[in-house]
Amino acid sequence: MSSKPELKLINMADVEATEVEWLWYPYIPYGKITIIQGDPGEGKTTLILNLAAMLSKGDKLPESEIKTEPINIIYQTAEDGLADTVKPRLIAADADYKRITVIDESTSELSFTDERLEQAIIETKAKLVILDPLQAYIGASVDMHRANEIRPIMKHLAEVAQRQQCAVVLIGHLNKAIGMKSSYRGLGSIDIPASARSVLLVGRIKDNPTVRVMAQVKSSLAPEGEPIAFELNKETGFRFIGKYNISIDDLLNGTGSVSKVEQAEKFLMEFLSDGTPKQQKIIQQQASYRNIGNRTLNDAKKNLNIKSFKKKTWFWQLPN
Repeated sequence: MSSKPELKLINMADVEATEVEWLWYPYIPYGKITIIQGDPGEGKTTLILNLAAMLSKGDKLPESEIKTEPINIIYQTAEDGLADTVKPRLIAADADYKRITVIDESTSELSFTDERLEQAIIETKAKLVILDPLQAYIGASVDMHRANEIRPIMKHLAEVAQRQQCAVVLIGHLNKAIGMKSSYRGLGSIDIPASARSVLLVGRIKDNPTVRVMAQVKSSLAPEGEPIAFELNKETGFRFIGKYNISIDDLLNGTGSVSKVEQAEKFLMEFLSDGTPKQQKIIQQQASYRNIGNRTLNDAKKNLNIKSFKKKTWFWQLPN
Protein backbone atom coordinates (compact mmCIF):
# COMPACT_ATOMS: atom_id res chain seq x y z
CA MET A 1 0.00 0.00 0.00
CA SER A 2 1.51 3.28 -1.13
CA SER A 3 1.89 6.12 1.34
CA LYS A 4 0.07 9.39 0.76
CA PRO A 5 2.22 12.27 -0.51
CA GLU A 6 3.12 14.85 2.12
CA LEU A 7 1.32 18.18 1.78
CA LYS A 8 3.71 21.05 1.06
CA LEU A 9 2.52 24.62 0.60
CA ILE A 10 4.36 27.51 -1.02
CA ASN A 11 3.40 30.98 0.05
CA MET A 12 3.83 33.49 -2.79
CA ALA A 13 5.29 35.97 -0.34
CA ASP A 14 8.32 33.66 -0.17
CA VAL A 15 8.75 33.46 -3.95
CA GLU A 16 11.34 35.82 -5.37
CA ALA A 17 10.27 37.32 -8.70
CA THR A 18 12.74 36.95 -11.60
CA GLU A 19 12.80 38.18 -15.19
CA VAL A 20 12.83 35.88 -18.20
CA GLU A 21 16.16 35.78 -20.00
CA TRP A 22 16.22 35.41 -23.76
CA LEU A 23 18.37 33.61 -26.27
CA TRP A 24 16.45 35.41 -29.05
CA TYR A 25 13.73 37.84 -28.00
CA PRO A 26 10.81 37.15 -28.27
CA TYR A 27 11.22 33.87 -30.10
CA ILE A 28 13.43 31.63 -27.94
CA PRO A 29 13.61 32.05 -24.12
CA TYR A 30 16.28 30.57 -21.89
CA GLY A 31 15.16 27.93 -19.40
CA LYS A 32 12.06 27.01 -21.43
CA ILE A 33 10.91 24.82 -24.30
CA THR A 34 10.47 26.27 -27.80
CA ILE A 35 8.95 24.31 -30.68
CA ILE A 36 9.69 24.99 -34.35
CA GLN A 37 7.22 23.15 -36.57
CA GLY A 38 6.39 22.91 -40.24
CA ASP A 39 5.91 20.48 -43.11
CA PRO A 40 8.89 18.35 -44.22
CA GLY A 41 11.24 20.18 -46.56
CA GLU A 42 10.18 23.68 -45.52
CA GLY A 43 13.57 24.60 -44.05
CA LYS A 44 13.14 24.08 -40.30
CA THR A 45 16.44 22.27 -39.87
CA THR A 46 18.32 24.65 -42.15
CA LEU A 47 16.93 27.59 -40.19
CA ILE A 48 17.93 26.22 -36.77
CA LEU A 49 21.39 25.18 -37.99
CA ASN A 50 22.04 28.67 -39.34
CA LEU A 51 20.83 30.17 -36.05
CA ALA A 52 23.12 27.74 -34.20
CA ALA A 53 26.02 28.83 -36.41
CA MET A 54 25.39 32.49 -35.58
CA LEU A 55 25.09 31.73 -31.86
CA SER A 56 28.30 29.69 -31.89
CA LYS A 57 30.13 32.86 -33.00
CA GLY A 58 28.17 35.37 -30.91
CA ASP A 59 26.66 37.04 -33.99
CA LYS A 60 23.57 39.20 -33.64
CA LEU A 61 20.44 37.30 -34.60
CA PRO A 62 17.93 38.67 -37.15
CA GLU A 63 15.92 41.69 -36.01
CA SER A 64 17.87 41.78 -32.75
CA GLU A 65 20.05 44.62 -31.51
CA ILE A 66 21.78 42.46 -28.91
CA LYS A 67 25.22 40.99 -29.56
CA THR A 68 25.96 38.12 -27.21
CA GLU A 69 28.95 36.00 -26.32
CA PRO A 70 29.38 32.73 -28.29
CA ILE A 71 27.52 29.84 -26.68
CA ASN A 72 27.89 26.04 -26.61
CA ILE A 73 25.18 24.00 -28.30
CA ILE A 74 23.98 20.38 -28.24
CA TYR A 75 22.41 19.25 -31.53
CA GLN A 76 20.68 15.87 -31.81
CA THR A 77 19.22 14.65 -35.08
CA ALA A 78 17.54 11.37 -35.89
CA GLU A 79 17.06 12.17 -39.58
CA ASP A 80 20.37 13.47 -40.96
CA GLY A 81 23.87 12.00 -41.06
CA LEU A 82 26.45 13.91 -39.06
CA ALA A 83 29.28 13.55 -41.58
CA ASP A 84 27.45 13.93 -44.88
CA THR A 85 24.68 16.38 -43.95
CA VAL A 86 25.04 18.17 -40.61
CA LYS A 87 28.77 18.97 -40.80
CA PRO A 88 28.60 20.30 -44.40
CA ARG A 89 25.65 22.50 -43.42
CA LEU A 90 27.55 23.90 -40.44
CA ILE A 91 30.58 24.55 -42.66
CA ALA A 92 28.35 26.33 -45.20
CA ALA A 93 26.89 28.42 -42.37
CA ASP A 94 30.43 29.30 -41.19
CA ALA A 95 29.73 27.91 -37.72
CA ASP A 96 32.30 27.57 -34.96
CA TYR A 97 31.56 23.85 -34.86
CA LYS A 98 33.96 23.30 -31.96
CA ARG A 99 31.14 24.72 -29.86
CA ILE A 100 28.57 22.25 -31.20
CA THR A 101 28.34 18.81 -29.56
CA VAL A 102 26.34 15.65 -30.30
CA ILE A 103 25.47 12.99 -27.73
CA ASP A 104 26.54 9.58 -29.06
CA GLU A 105 23.44 7.43 -29.60
CA SER A 106 25.18 4.53 -31.33
CA THR A 107 24.53 2.10 -28.47
CA SER A 108 21.47 3.65 -26.85
CA GLU A 109 18.91 6.05 -28.28
CA LEU A 110 18.31 9.32 -26.44
CA SER A 111 14.95 10.45 -25.08
CA PHE A 112 13.49 13.44 -23.22
CA THR A 113 13.87 11.67 -19.88
CA ASP A 114 17.36 10.28 -20.49
CA GLU A 115 19.76 11.37 -17.73
CA ARG A 116 22.51 11.81 -20.34
CA LEU A 117 20.76 14.89 -21.68
CA GLU A 118 21.14 16.91 -18.49
CA GLN A 119 24.60 15.46 -17.89
CA ALA A 120 25.68 16.66 -21.34
CA ILE A 121 24.27 20.15 -20.71
CA ILE A 122 26.24 20.38 -17.46
CA GLU A 123 29.46 18.98 -18.92
CA THR A 124 29.45 21.14 -22.08
CA LYS A 125 27.88 24.19 -20.41
CA ALA A 126 25.44 24.26 -23.31
CA LYS A 127 22.97 27.15 -23.47
CA LEU A 128 20.98 25.68 -26.37
CA VAL A 129 19.77 22.09 -26.96
CA ILE A 130 18.16 21.14 -30.28
CA LEU A 131 16.25 17.88 -30.70
CA ASP A 132 15.32 17.18 -34.33
CA PRO A 133 12.66 15.87 -34.77
CA LEU A 134 10.91 15.83 -31.41
CA GLN A 135 8.94 12.69 -32.35
CA ALA A 136 12.18 10.68 -32.36
CA TYR A 137 13.07 11.67 -28.79
CA ILE A 138 9.75 11.22 -27.01
CA GLY A 139 10.60 7.59 -26.22
CA ALA A 140 9.72 4.30 -27.86
CA SER A 141 7.24 3.29 -25.16
CA VAL A 142 5.36 6.62 -25.14
CA ASP A 143 2.24 7.19 -27.25
CA MET A 144 2.58 10.83 -28.35
CA HIS A 145 -1.19 11.10 -28.80
CA ARG A 146 -2.00 10.24 -25.17
CA ALA A 147 -1.98 13.27 -22.87
CA ASN A 148 -1.34 11.21 -19.74
CA GLU A 149 1.85 9.82 -21.31
CA ILE A 150 3.05 13.07 -22.88
CA ARG A 151 2.57 15.37 -19.87
CA PRO A 152 5.14 13.79 -17.51
CA ILE A 153 7.93 13.61 -20.09
CA MET A 154 7.33 17.19 -21.29
CA LYS A 155 7.29 18.32 -17.66
CA HIS A 156 10.60 16.52 -17.06
CA LEU A 157 12.19 18.20 -20.09
CA ALA A 158 10.88 21.61 -18.99
CA GLU A 159 12.39 21.08 -15.53
CA VAL A 160 15.78 20.24 -17.06
CA ALA A 161 15.64 23.43 -19.14
CA GLN A 162 14.67 25.46 -16.07
CA ARG A 163 17.35 23.95 -13.80
CA GLN A 164 20.14 24.52 -16.29
CA GLN A 165 18.76 27.80 -17.72
CA CYS A 166 19.22 26.29 -21.13
CA ALA A 167 16.99 26.94 -24.16
CA VAL A 168 15.51 23.69 -25.47
CA VAL A 169 14.31 23.79 -29.09
CA LEU A 170 12.23 20.91 -30.46
CA ILE A 171 11.77 20.53 -34.22
CA GLY A 172 8.40 19.05 -35.16
CA HIS A 173 6.34 18.16 -38.23
CA LEU A 174 2.77 19.23 -38.91
CA ASN A 175 -0.17 16.89 -39.27
CA LYS A 176 -2.30 16.86 -42.42
CA ALA A 177 -5.43 18.35 -40.82
CA ILE A 178 -5.75 21.33 -43.17
CA GLY A 179 -8.13 24.03 -41.93
CA MET A 180 -7.50 23.49 -38.22
CA LYS A 181 -6.06 26.19 -35.96
CA SER A 182 -2.29 26.40 -36.07
CA SER A 183 -1.97 25.27 -32.45
CA TYR A 184 -3.60 21.94 -33.39
CA ARG A 185 -1.46 21.28 -36.49
CA GLY A 186 1.50 19.72 -34.64
CA LEU A 187 1.78 15.94 -34.54
CA GLY A 188 0.66 14.25 -31.33
CA SER A 189 -1.17 15.50 -28.27
CA ILE A 190 -1.97 19.20 -27.83
CA ASP A 191 -0.03 18.86 -24.57
CA ILE A 192 3.20 19.00 -26.59
CA PRO A 193 2.81 22.62 -27.79
CA ALA A 194 1.03 23.44 -24.50
CA SER A 195 4.26 22.70 -22.63
CA ALA A 196 6.24 25.11 -24.82
CA ARG A 197 6.48 28.81 -24.00
CA SER A 198 7.07 29.67 -27.66
CA VAL A 199 5.86 27.90 -30.80
CA LEU A 200 7.23 28.92 -34.20
CA LEU A 201 5.88 27.92 -37.60
CA VAL A 202 8.00 27.66 -40.75
CA GLY A 203 6.37 27.65 -44.18
CA ARG A 204 7.12 28.56 -47.74
CA ILE A 205 5.57 31.23 -49.95
CA LYS A 206 3.65 29.52 -52.74
CA ASP A 207 4.34 32.19 -55.37
CA ASN A 208 8.01 32.42 -54.42
CA PRO A 209 9.13 28.96 -53.26
CA THR A 210 12.69 30.02 -52.45
CA VAL A 211 11.29 32.29 -49.70
CA ARG A 212 10.35 30.73 -46.36
CA VAL A 213 8.86 32.50 -43.35
CA MET A 214 9.15 31.82 -39.62
CA ALA A 215 6.10 33.10 -37.73
CA GLN A 216 5.27 32.90 -34.03
CA VAL A 217 2.15 30.88 -33.31
CA LYS A 218 2.41 31.09 -29.52
CA SER A 219 4.26 33.42 -27.17
CA SER A 220 3.56 32.99 -23.45
CA LEU A 221 6.30 35.25 -22.10
CA ALA A 222 6.32 38.29 -24.40
CA PRO A 223 4.32 39.95 -27.18
CA GLU A 224 4.38 37.86 -30.35
CA GLY A 225 7.31 38.59 -32.63
CA GLU A 226 6.84 39.62 -36.24
CA PRO A 227 7.28 37.00 -38.98
CA ILE A 228 10.83 36.77 -40.34
CA ALA A 229 11.63 35.59 -43.86
CA PHE A 230 14.66 33.72 -45.13
CA GLU A 231 15.70 32.48 -48.55
CA LEU A 232 16.78 28.97 -49.53
CA ASN A 233 18.35 29.23 -52.97
CA LYS A 234 20.28 26.42 -54.66
CA GLU A 235 22.74 28.91 -56.15
CA THR A 236 23.17 31.46 -53.35
CA GLY A 237 22.32 29.27 -50.33
CA PHE A 238 20.71 30.54 -47.12
CA ARG A 239 20.16 34.17 -46.19
CA PHE A 240 17.83 36.08 -43.90
CA ILE A 241 15.57 38.58 -45.67
CA GLY A 242 13.95 40.36 -42.71
CA LYS A 243 10.47 41.00 -41.37
CA TYR A 244 7.63 39.75 -43.53
CA ASN A 245 4.00 40.82 -43.68
CA ILE A 246 1.95 37.62 -43.56
CA SER A 247 -0.63 36.04 -41.26
CA ILE A 248 -0.38 32.58 -39.73
CA ASP A 249 -3.36 31.40 -41.79
CA ASP A 250 -1.84 32.68 -45.03
CA LEU A 251 1.46 31.00 -44.19
CA LEU A 252 -0.27 27.68 -43.49
CA ASN A 253 -2.20 28.00 -46.75
CA GLY A 254 0.89 28.96 -48.73
CA THR A 255 -0.47 32.40 -49.64
CA GLY A 256 2.19 34.94 -50.60
CA SER A 257 2.84 38.47 -49.43
CA VAL A 258 5.77 40.89 -49.52
CA SER A 259 8.46 41.49 -46.95
CA LYS A 260 8.79 44.70 -44.96
CA VAL A 261 12.03 45.52 -46.79
CA GLU A 262 10.33 45.01 -50.15
CA GLN A 263 7.56 47.38 -49.04
CA ALA A 264 10.19 49.93 -48.04
CA GLU A 265 12.02 49.57 -51.37
CA LYS A 266 8.80 50.15 -53.29
CA PHE A 267 8.03 53.23 -51.17
CA LEU A 268 11.51 54.71 -51.72
CA MET A 269 11.42 54.06 -55.47
CA GLU A 270 8.08 55.87 -55.71
CA PHE A 271 8.94 58.71 -53.31
CA LEU A 272 12.29 59.47 -54.97
CA SER A 273 11.26 58.65 -58.55
CA ASP A 274 11.44 62.27 -59.80
CA GLY A 275 15.18 62.35 -59.10
CA THR A 276 14.94 65.32 -56.72
CA PRO A 277 16.79 64.90 -53.38
CA LYS A 278 14.40 64.62 -50.42
CA GLN A 279 15.09 65.42 -46.79
CA GLN A 280 15.81 62.34 -44.72
CA LYS A 281 13.47 63.40 -41.90
CA ILE A 282 10.58 63.81 -44.36
CA ILE A 283 11.29 60.40 -45.87
CA GLN A 284 11.34 58.84 -42.41
CA GLN A 285 8.12 60.60 -41.50
CA GLN A 286 6.35 59.39 -44.64
CA ALA A 287 7.68 55.88 -44.06
CA SER A 288 6.36 55.85 -40.48
CA TYR A 289 2.87 56.61 -41.83
CA ARG A 290 3.20 53.34 -43.76
CA ASN A 291 4.38 51.42 -40.66
CA ILE A 292 7.93 51.21 -42.04
CA GLY A 293 10.54 51.58 -39.28
CA ASN A 294 13.89 53.33 -39.65
CA ARG A 295 15.89 50.09 -39.56
CA THR A 296 13.82 48.58 -42.38
CA LEU A 297 14.04 51.86 -44.28
CA ASN A 298 17.84 51.86 -43.97
CA ASP A 299 18.00 48.26 -45.20
CA ALA A 300 15.96 49.24 -48.26
CA LYS A 301 18.16 52.32 -48.79
CA LYS A 302 21.24 50.10 -48.81
CA ASN A 303 19.67 47.59 -51.22
CA LEU A 304 18.77 50.39 -53.67
CA ASN A 305 22.17 52.10 -53.36
CA ILE A 306 20.46 55.37 -52.46
CA LYS A 307 22.90 58.23 -51.98
CA SER A 308 22.83 60.42 -48.88
CA PHE A 309 24.52 63.78 -48.47
CA LYS A 310 24.36 66.69 -46.05
CA LYS A 311 23.44 70.33 -46.75
CA LYS A 312 22.57 71.65 -43.29
CA THR A 313 20.40 68.54 -43.05
CA TRP A 314 20.60 65.08 -44.61
CA PHE A 315 19.13 64.36 -48.05
CA TRP A 316 18.51 61.12 -49.92
CA GLN A 317 18.56 60.63 -53.70
CA LEU A 318 18.23 57.67 -56.04
CA PRO A 319 21.42 56.84 -57.96
CA ASN A 320 21.56 57.90 -61.61
